[in-house]
Amino acid sequence: MSNAEVLGRFVWHELLTTDTAAAAAFYPKVLPWRTAPSSMPGYTIWMAGQTQIGGLMALPTEAGATPPHWLVYVGTPNVDATCSQAQGLGAHVVKPPADIPNVGRFAVLSDPQGATFAVFTPGAGPPPGAPPAQGGFSWHELATTDVAAALRFYGQLFGWAKGPGHDMGAMGVYQIFMHGGSQVGGMCNVQGPSTAPSWLSYVHVADASRAVAATKGGGGRLLHGPMEVPGGSWIAMMMDPQGGAFAVQEAPRAASQKPAAAPKSAGTAKTPAAAKPAAAAPKPAAATPAASAATAAKVVVAAKVAKKARKAASKVRRAGKKAARKVRRAGRKTARKAARPAVRRAARKTARKAARRVRRGTRVAARGLRRGARRVRRAARRRR
Repeated sequence: MSNAEVLGRFVWHELLTTDTAAAAAFYPKVLPWRTAPSSMPGYTIWMAGQTQIGGLMALPTEAGATPPHWLVYVGTPNVDATCSQAQGLGAHVVKPPADIPNVGRFAVLSDPQGATFAVFTPGAGPPPGAPPAQGGFSWHELATTDVAAALRFYGQLFGWAKGPGHDMGAMGVYQIFMHGGSQVGGMCNVQGPSTAPSWLSYVHVADASRAVAATKGGGGRLLHGPMEVPGGSWIAMMMDPQGGAFAVQEAPRAASQKPAAAPKSAGTAKTPAAAKPAAAAPKPAAATPAASAATAAKVVVAAKVAKKARKAASKVRRAGKKAARKVRRAGRKTARKAARPAVRRAARKTARKAARRVRRGTRVAARGLRRGARRVRRAARRRR
């Protein structure tokens, strides 16, 4: 395959992480991969069968607070020219063009909305091997802050064409993009203002549920799924123990397979001789990835809406309880105020009654004393 034919193809996938040894142990438990050494120190190759599909390396110290992530490489016949063109379209160069001996030339860019990706021009090397039956990358999804602008940018840079769009309601349109007549990925809005634009890659596996179980067992985390999507495919989105996000896609199961047109393979690109970006383009899974990604996005949106609804309902309940407490306190206060005159009247009445009783008692006692005194005087006169 010539360099001209590599333009716009996803040719390599690279995991940059904080613990390469842990990642090398984790992914082969989840995906049909194995690791292989490369000619570059500190760089490991991901193998699916006999095909090189990606690389593994430590996150560079100059990356600062950048979390572990997967970096997608897109082919171009001229890295330097593509970088210049990308800058003219509003992109930023993260890592300037550089040669990889006996492999090719690459550069890392940030698109106008902030999603990071790499471009690669393969050097001379052996022809690519056959695409792997399992373990290849089957779909690529861009979460961005401006889907229309992102489509224009990548379309001008790599010749990607606008495909079908799926209306996601409040989340906007899930936009499919095409390369060489085949659907190869989708673009959607980021999930919330705190989420940075990024690329997410799907790996073709035999059993999505098994991949999820292996992820959990290996210390990773399930973000969404597994779920069946139109066409019969099953997908799941996960995160490795170090924080790198990835997804899997399982072909339709025989019992649940529905009639659906399968997209044609994106083809293959040239594989480099040794370490870094191989140029083998992944073959899409049997089900239409557009439907898979669109449905996944719908479920994510529904989950977020339900979560917001639960929070809103909780706020309403708390506000209702608070208002009820205020009403009760106000009622008690009003009742006390209303009761005060009556209490004062009752107290005055009781005091008057008590005073009358005391006065009557005093008069009775005085009369008794006077009668006693008269008796004493009469008795005294008799004695005389």
